[in-house]
Amino acid sequence: MIAELGHFALVLALGVALLQASLPMIGAHKGWSGWMAVGQPAAITQFLLIAFAFAALMHGFVTSDFSLRVVWANSHTDKPMLYKIAGVWGNHEGSMLLWVLILALFGAAAAVFGGALPPRLRARVLSVQALIGLAFLAFILFTSNPFDRLTEPPFNGQDLNPLLQDPGLAFHPPFLYLGYVGLSMAFSFAVAALIEGRVDAAWARWVRPWTLAAWIFLTIGIALGSWWAYYELGWGGFWFWDPVENASFMPWLLAAALLHSAIVVEKRESLKSWTILLAILAFGFSLIGTFIVRSGVITSVHSFANDPERGVFILFILAIFVGGALTLYAARAGSMQARGMFALVSRETALVLNNVLLAVAALVVFVGTVWPLIAEIAWNRKLSVGAPFFDQAFTPFMIALAVLLPVGALMPWKRATVRRSLRPLYPALLLTVALAMLIWAVGANRSAVAPIGAGLGVWLVLGALTELWQRAGHVPARLTRLPRADWGKAIAHGGLGVTFIGVGLLTAWSVEDIRVVQVGEPFEVGGYSITLDAVDQVRGPNYTAAEGTMTVTRDGKLVTVLHPEKRFYPVQGMPTTEAAIDNGLTRDIYLVIGDKQQDGGWAVRSYIKPFANWIWAGAMLMALGGVLSLTDRRYRVAAGARRGRLVGTPAE
Repeated sequence: MIAELGHFALVLALGVALLQASLPMIGAHKGWSGWMAVGQPAAITQFLLIAFAFAALMHGFVTSDFSLRVVWANSHTDKPMLYKIAGVWGNHEGSMLLWVLILALFGAAAAVFGGALPPRLRARVLSVQALIGLAFLAFILFTSNPFDRLTEPPFNGQDLNPLLQDPGLAFHPPFLYLGYVGLSMAFSFAVAALIEGRVDAAWARWVRPWTLAAWIFLTIGIALGSWWAYYELGWGGFWFWDPVENASFMPWLLAAALLHSAIVVEKRESLKSWTILLAILAFGFSLIGTFIVRSGVITSVHSFANDPERGVFILFILAIFVGGALTLYAARAGSMQARGMFALVSRETALVLNNVLLAVAALVVFVGTVWPLIAEIAWNRKLSVGAPFFDQAFTPFMIALAVLLPVGALMPWKRATVRRSLRPLYPALLLTVALAMLIWAVGANRSAVAPIGAGLGVWLVLGALTELWQRAGHVPARLTRLPRADWGKAIAHGGLGVTFIGVGLLTAWSVEDIRVVQVGEPFEVGGYSITLDAVDQVRGPNYTAAEGTMTVTRDGKLVTVLHPEKRFYPVQGMPTTEAAIDNGLTRDIYLVIGDKQQDGGWAVRSYIKPFANWIWAGAMLMALGGVLSLTDRRYRVAAGARRGRLVGTPAE
């Protein structure tokens, strides 16, 4: 009965979305305030209905209601409660329901907190948001109904994919969806602005908090996914250039570009057309990511579905919304004239270069991701585009971006000189070069990756500190009085630098050892002595495992005792590796136990991973910087909303 009520709630939400998509838009066009006012209660009602449907599906998973097809296919009575709950979105149908729930949440937030927005603009934003919800609610109800019943309910389920039974994967998708779907607000503001003809400093100030929130969630989601891949897959890597990883990375790059571009619109009334285009493309690439995950056109461990019919439906949604928005953009682009003029050397130019580098980097990732598909369709050739391509094609743009950021941040608006902008950075530059040379000298393999990566990271961190010092007027007491946005910007840029340091040193200095080890036999890896003391058979809630006990010493002193596992999930008939990691500030000791060999030994992989945790610490610092900026009163939704002006076609 609860499942049927959840299904009925989705049907009602579809009807409410239809009303929200039509009445406020017509009201805004006609100037009918009553029709425009329908958008707010409709957005809240739609969210409550979808939230009820989501709660009904969660009830099915928690109570192991195997009469529901999706519960039977993705749960089991022996599964721990955390993964029963995570199983709600660990499948195609449930994840799409989470998708529309978050979409409705953002629409409801705009209705509740957008009171200072001009009524016509808010009505149009809510209508566009509802149109997206209408399309995806129809997709769920007609192709991916999570409340589909089985005629003869089985006694137990088929369990969730063992790779997804992990805390990292339990929280990774919700954060990622908050970022993906959050970009729909930037899209809705862009389309509403194109309809209304309002693209100015006030519009940029309205759209930035929504974009920043989406970027924060995407940052956390990507970091959680990278962390999971590092410790769960057992290969010690933090990024694999997997198509689904790339699908989340491309919107992140474009959202970062959009944030910086909106600054120019707000401060200088320039880059209006480009900013609108970025808002459309950022959400467009989120839809592309949804298509990649659910269409089956590209195989990935992260894929939720392998159904071409569903893929065609999503492709149709993508074509309608992105194609329609770009058509509207083409019709209106000529009216969005830039007002602020600036010299070739200025902060505006630096931000333009920032945007170009981020956008081209996203294009490189896109080409590398879809090229195997294009080659197969066009020439019937099976191609694989892997890490070597991405490393060589993508890395130069990130290097250029890292070099530019500290300099551009210190440039004044409108007109600047390179020499004057560089002058405060001379101490940072000297220290960066000195540290890079030291890392080069210390590195035994003489790889350029370590000094370049770490040097650029130090340059970003010192550049962020220098900017704070400049803004405080070289007076320490003033640092505490700086706006939160200034601190947020510095922490975010510094976090990017910390990630650069981690990536550079981990890539260059990582030590790997693969061998067959007998119980009681010590071996040396990267200056550590490791001994496999024992291998015991243990039983978990829904798996069995061979658990190793491995002692790590250095210079005769105990460092740690680790317990890697080789698990087997009988319901799925699938083995997994559970790496054991001793985390440290400057290194991780990473041990993986494999299968037992014919001679009685065990396959063991050992890694020494220097500065691995700096990668995710940097990502969290970036997210923290975004949160600090978001709490600055100047960047809250509707701050300064009344100072906007119409540009191009006047509003009705």
